Amino acid sequence: MAKRKTVRQSKKGSQLAVIFWLVFAVVIISIFMLNINTIQKNFNLFWSRMTGTPGAEEELLEMEEEPQPIPPATTVVIEPQSIPPAVSPSQTIPPAAPPAAEPPGTGTERPAQPATPPAVTPERPAAQPERPQTPPTVQTRERAIYFTQVGSDGQILHSRVTRRIPVSESPMQDALNVLLSGPSSDEVGRGILNLIPQNTRILSAAVRGSTAYINFSEDFLYNTFGVEGYVAQLRQIVWTVTEFQNVRDVQFLVEGRRLDYLGEGIYIGSPISRQSF
Repeated sequence: MAKRKTVRQSKKGSQLAVIFWLVFAVVIISIFMLNINTIQKNFNLFWSRMTGTPGAEEELLEMEEEPQPIPPATTVVIEPQSIPPAVSPSQTIPPAAPPAAEPPGTGTERPAQPATPPAVTPERPAAQPERPQTPPTVQTRERAIYFTQVGSDGQILHSRVTRRIPVSESPMQDALNVLLSGPSSDEVGRGILNLIPQNTRILSAAVRGSTAYINFSEDFLYNTFGVEGYVAQLRQIVWTVTEFQNVRDVQFLVEGRRLDYLGEGIYIGSPISRQSF
């Protein structure tokens, strides 16, 4: 019984050994087949060294280091761009063609940007032709002014002329200022004179009741024509002022003072009317 068991174990061990060597042989053969080229090269190299054949070792090394074939280089031919001929001044350059409209749906559509309205410059009104300015209408009124005239017999008389004087709030003083300015050149040619002393000025003029109070400058006191000259200057003023319906007589003042006499004994201490002459 023990002998049979031993025989069985020995058979089993021999089978395992056979299987092992079979696997080992298969592995060796596989390695040999995979490296057959390398083994052949090494063998040839070894044999060349043993035989001493000149040049064989270099040929084997060149075969081992033979470079891989390099593909032929691709020649790129660059065509020169056509250069447009120069445009002479007489030629007209045609406008560039507008870019082709992109078909809808082929690209990314951008939202439409709101157009910015152009800046509006306020138009200046057309310059109107300048019209000649019409001076405002001045309302005037005709007034009587009294000067002096020497008659053919040498007698001094009063002479009445008319003037158109602008209407104002002080018509009496306006008439007296026209009187002081004297007669016109045409009136002087007709023998009309002004015997009121030169440089005489009206300082103030007012009406109280029926009496006109007229204040003169100091020049009113000096008349170079004597008594007849003083009488003539007083008469010119009285007759001019009493042309106003609300004035009956005149009270003369000099520099704001009431004087009794003017010149050589001509009394002016009280109002003087037309009947005083």
